[in-house]
Formats: sequence, C-alpha cells, structure tokens
Amino acid sequence: KSNQQNYVDQVIRSNSDEEYAKLWLEDMIFRGTTYQHTIAGTSTSVKSITLDDVKNHYKKYFTNGNVTVGIAGSFTEKFKSTLLTNISNLPSKTFDLTPSPKGNIPTGLNVEIISKEGALGSAISAGFPMAVTRSNDEFAALIIANSWLGEHRKSYSKLYQKIREARSMNYGDYTYIEWYKNGGGNMLPPFGTPRKSNYFSIWVRPVQTAESLKNQYEELKDIKTGHAHFALRMVMKEMDALINNGMTQQAFEETRNFLSSYMKLYQQNLASQLGYRMDAHFYGRKDYIGEMIALFGKLTLEDVNRTIKKYWQTKNMHIAIVTDVQEATALRESFLTGAISPMSYSNGLKNVLNPAILEEDKIVERYPLPIKTVNIIPNAETFKINKAEGGLKIIK
Repeated sequence: KSNQQNYVDQVIRSNSDEEYAKLWLEDMIFRGTTYQHTIAGTSTSVKSITLDDVKNHYKKYFTNGNVTVGIAGSFTEKFKSTLLTNISNLPSKTFDLTPSPKGNIPTGLNVEIISKEGALGSAISAGFPMAVTRSNDEFAALIIANSWLGEHRKSYSKLYQKIREARSMNYGDYTYIEWYKNGGGNMLPPFGTPRKSNYFSIWVRPVQTAESLKNQYEELKDIKTGHAHFALRMVMKEMDALINNGMTQQAFEETRNFLSSYMKLYQQNLASQLGYRMDAHFYGRKDYIGEMIALFGKLTLEDVNRTIKKYWQTKNMHIAIVTDVQEATALRESFLTGAISPMSYSNGLKNVLNPAILEEDKIVERYPLPIKTVNIIPNAETFKINKAEGGLKIIK
C-alpha cells in the first residue's frame, strides 16, 4: 500500500511528463465516472483502503465463474487437467460486471494545463470518446487511416514527418484508436489491454517551452510561448485535411500492404500469440490479427475515407498539457485569445529549411482552433480527489 501511495502521490508527477499527460487525458475524458481515476487509484482512495477491502475484493472476483483460461506451448494433458481442476476449486460465484461508462465529449476544445515546476517541455495528449472497438469490422479501416496519420513509432506517418522530421520540434508525434499501454516503453502494441469504452487520442511528445528556447538561442529572447500552440495547430490542420479530403489511392494501398505484413509482428512468440487470442475472445473474435488482415483485403479507399468521416473530428476534444510553471499562464493566454503562434526557429535551422516549410508555417500559425475553455491545474492537485468529493483547484 505504501508503494502504491507513493506512485499516485509522487511517481506519476515526477517520472514522465508524457505518461502524466496521457493519464490526465483519461481523467478528463472519463471525469465523473468510475473510469476517471487511474488504475492505481487516487491519493485519497489509496489512503482509505483497508486489509479487509483487499480480502473482500479477492473473495468477490477470484472465482471459477470469473475466469478464462488460455494455454500455449508444450504442455501435457495432465498439466491441463490439473490446472482446470485447481481453478474449479475456486469459490463458485458468477455475477454481472458493472457496465463500462461512456466518455464525455466536450463542446469545443477543452484544455487543461498542468503547471509543473521544472518541466523540461510541454507534453501534449488530446482525444475524445469513440464508439468503435476491435469487435467492429470498421475498426480495420481505422487501423489503416491511423497508421497513415500517426502510427506509433513509425517515421513514415504524416504527423511524424511534419512535426519531427521537417521541423525538428520533438521526438515523435502519434495517434491511437484505442488505449495504448506504456507508449513510452513499447514499440509494438502489447496484448492484455482490452476495454469496452474506447477513445481516440493524439500524443505529441514534449516540445520546447519559451524559457528553454530563450536559454539556447539569443535570437529568440523575446518570444512569449514555446512550440505547444503551433504543434497543436499543426496536428489539427493535418487531421482536418485527412477528414475532409481522405487518403489518396496510393497512400491507401501502400499503407494497407504494409500493415498486412507488419501486424503479424505483434505475435512473434507463444506468449503474444496467446495474449492476442485472449484479447480477441474479449471482443467476440477468434483471431483478431488474422481477421483484420483479411478485412484489409476487402476494403476500398471509399470504405476507409467514409469511416474516417464517421468516427473522427477535431472540433470537440479534451486536451491535457503538462508544462513548466513559467510557460503555463502565457500558453493559456495564447489559446484563449487565438493569438498567432509563429514557429520559433534558431537562425541556423531557419537558414537551411526548405522555403515550402516556412510558407506552410504561415498557415499553421493562424490555423483556427475552437478553444472553449483553458484551465491551469497546479501539479500538486492532480489525482487527489475522488469523483464524488468535488472539483479541482484551478488557477484562473
């Protein structure tokens, strides 16, 4: 319990601003529901846990009516029989799980900036609930669209090319069509992560603050904010272009062909093969990877572009940003006023950039964002309060 208390009180806030922002995005999407708190809980909820709570939880959920068994590898019938017998000796109890809550879709862009002393950049996560999961055949079309726009750790994706490759703004920029566990550590999607309530998300790895840029480059000494506003505008501009114009035939075919081979890498050993089969069972499928690849072969460009328009949008979204205390207020003001957010390059970089990039920057820096609210949350106040205990402390 002490370790868990330390995690929700300290580690979340100090270990990785990127993971911190992603956890806060989930808090925003599911605020007021049983999904709001992190898996580890909140500061107050962990404090309240008793030994009897743990014992009662074990008695309620660890039963032979609440288990699915998967076995892979070289096992004997005796091993299988012993395993199933042992599981059957668990208490007999079946029950209906609490229905999964639906996420909240805001009106306009709802921004919450976590103001953190000593943050090295601005980490951004944004997203909205999405009513489609792996159980739906349309998921195959979104896999293709998402791979082209922002496949995790893929340098060919549009956002990576625009933000990292062309402008050297950060380490990577990605999008997701379902919850992705430990994006900072995993190169391939891990198994064992199914959820009934799904959401789309954007991950912009930390971009520089005004203070960090000014400390490096004398020519940038007068800037008010760093790259966060520009980066968010770039993401929304590219996503809007995809929604409105769709993929091209060439992009569709190249991405589909790539994924038909690439997704097989998700199951490189028996553990991952079994894990993905177990996840498929959760979604009412038998072989998720094989079925998605088969669906790729049936899809047309029109199918993918229609599905993009059906499920994706940029007008109503939650946005979580973890940034330094010196950046938070100026960034809030920039969002609320819709200020022009020019890209701040060092002279050395600006002089070698393709002129086409600088021309595009003029469009991006003014790209309209339907900002509705922008609140600053003190770093010390996050993940403390249960949903029934009231609201957050907000810096106005």
